[in-house]
Amino acid sequence: MTSKKVWFITGAGRGLGVEIARAALAKDYAVVATGRDPGKVEAAIGANPNLHCVRLDVTREAEAREAVASAVDRFGRIDVLVNNAGNFFAGFFEELSPAQVRDQIETLLFGPMNVTRAALPVMRRQRAGLLLTISSTAGITGGSFCSAYAAAKFGVEGWIESLALEVSPFGIRSMIVEPGFFRTDLLTTQSTTYAAGSIDDYAERTAETVTAWAGMNGKQGGDPTRLAEALVQLAGHDDPPARFAAGADAVLAFEAKANTLLAQAEAYRGLSSSLGFANP
Repeated sequence: MTSKKVWFITGAGRGLGVEIARAALAKDYAVVATGRDPGKVEAAIGANPNLHCVRLDVTREAEAREAVASAVDRFGRIDVLVNNAGNFFAGFFEELSPAQVRDQIETLLFGPMNVTRAALPVMRRQRAGLLLTISSTAGITGGSFCSAYAAAKFGVEGWIESLALEVSPFGIRSMIVEPGFFRTDLLTTQSTTYAAGSIDDYAERTAETVTAWAGMNGKQGGDPTRLAEALVQLAGHDDPPARFAAGADAVLAFEAKANTLLAQAEAYRGLSSSLGFANP
């Protein structure tokens, strides 16, 4: 049991999850760091008396319940749940297999749902907690070669926006984070699976995209250490933002989508507004 604020972080074995865990530990918080191999998680973060590493594959409901129970057994509570675990199935929709699309949504949408469902009873008993969910600018605006990923992230956006209304009466807050391009592991072979090329019409664009992304890996402008520190800072606010555009490119994506929606609403305002019954 502890009097410290307790962070529960998924996907904490590499990338942004490691940085978030380190940033929380640097603030003297207790951290439950989860991943498929707890030993690798601890090795990545570094031993710390405030660190508890637990096995968790977010796609397995039973493991989510067991990991949450382990966190409560060790520290007594969960104050911040960070839904961070993820992967990336990249490719044109026609070339992605149905299994790949399902796997993408299973990890990025149903995975966070599994963990959140397990943690919510703890937070409701506490009448306090923060659901901090890592989405993406791909959850704000779709993009070529990202159809499965965007489908999952758009789902995350709608789910959390709705869930926030359901749990706010219990003192549970939410924050969705939409990072742009950060120098994490997302574009490495550990995290990204490309669709097998099978349609000649897409071959040239596929080759160009894969080459461009391979060249971008390790050169992204966003610093994950600074992002992690910003998230720890925001989580400490009494009223954290419902959405946080992470990175200058994310701010531009937010602005572009907002302007596009306004233009689309205005383009057919008369027709859109004329669809009611003539004699209500």
